[in-house]
Amino acid sequence: MHKRLTKKAHSKSANDDFFLPELCLPEALLGLVLLAELLVLVLVLAEPMLPSFNWVRLALTSLFVQWIVLLSAALLCQLRPLLARMRASLAGGLCCALVVGLTLAGTAVADYFDLGGPMPRSGEVNLYLRHGLISLIMSTLLLRYFYLQSQWRKQQQAELKARIESLQARIRPHFLFNSLNSIASLVVIDPDKAEQAVLDLSDIFRASLAKPGTLVDWGEELELAKRYLSIEQYRLGERLQLEWQVEEVPEDLPIPQLTLQPLLENALIHGIQPRIEGGLVRIEADYRDGMFRLCVSNPYEEAQGQSPSRGTQQALRNIDARLTALFGPRASLSVERRDGRHFTCLRYPCARLTQEARAI
Repeated sequence: MHKRLTKKAHSKSANDDFFLPELCLPEALLGLVLLAELLVLVLVLAEPMLPSFNWVRLALTSLFVQWIVLLSAALLCQLRPLLARMRASLAGGLCCALVVGLTLAGTAVADYFDLGGPMPRSGEVNLYLRHGLISLIMSTLLLRYFYLQSQWRKQQQAELKARIESLQARIRPHFLFNSLNSIASLVVIDPDKAEQAVLDLSDIFRASLAKPGTLVDWGEELELAKRYLSIEQYRLGERLQLEWQVEEVPEDLPIPQLTLQPLLENALIHGIQPRIEGGLVRIEADYRDGMFRLCVSNPYEEAQGQSPSRGTQQALRNIDARLTALFGPRASLSVERRDGRHFTCLRYPCARLTQEARAI
């Protein structure tokens, strides 16, 4: 079972990396149809000028070219998994040969039924040669464009991955530094709790480093956050009160690693630590219509006048940058104050991980 899943995952990865796009998709078909119609206009306008525009010629040429384009797209779409296993040069050559073959076959059918009108034998040879060369040139240029676009996309993905890894590396030392400060405060007061806190911190980093990907399940992220809060609970005691409202979020929902912990740290530093009586930290999360929303709030008093630390600001900027890099412009992180509370909220579009992806 594992071998089949691995093989399927490898095949899917090869298809995703293949330079030829999914030509069965509506967007791709629309682009091909428009490009073909522009080619038809060029061919018709390039012919000798007549007293009046030959609309019949335009219609017949459009019908011929569109049939070739649609048949080529359908056939290449079906053969794409097979072509993806070949070298790019060989796959490109086969694609060109297939398009040229379909063009010559279409020309033969049109010639057999005299769709373009009768012509002498020498004219037929020129017609086949002309159609073959045009299809070869156009398919070569289009495939070259697809290849360059694929290489550009791979470069963009590599740069994005390096950027995300850099942001992730900045968060971990920041998280470790603040956690060690909390543990240090316990060493003299309660050595047993300090030892347990060290074990909790060890579990956090073991879980964090066990999965090197940038995305983890919501359930894993929630467990890491609770372990962090257990460390802070030793230091703050009853001053720290928690309210969780996260029951509506599926555990397999993807979230950037170490996202919730910096938000909780921000709430503790600015909402609980300065207050003698402490306060309530509320964690709210929901998932509706493909949009995940997470909000952490803490008490806030305008009279405190405490400015955010550079470490917390850096963590929030990193979270915002990672969300944008991973989920696009629809992702956002907002900070606002209302009704005596400070709210830090994030939202981004995502989908639940399938069982097959989890097994892989």
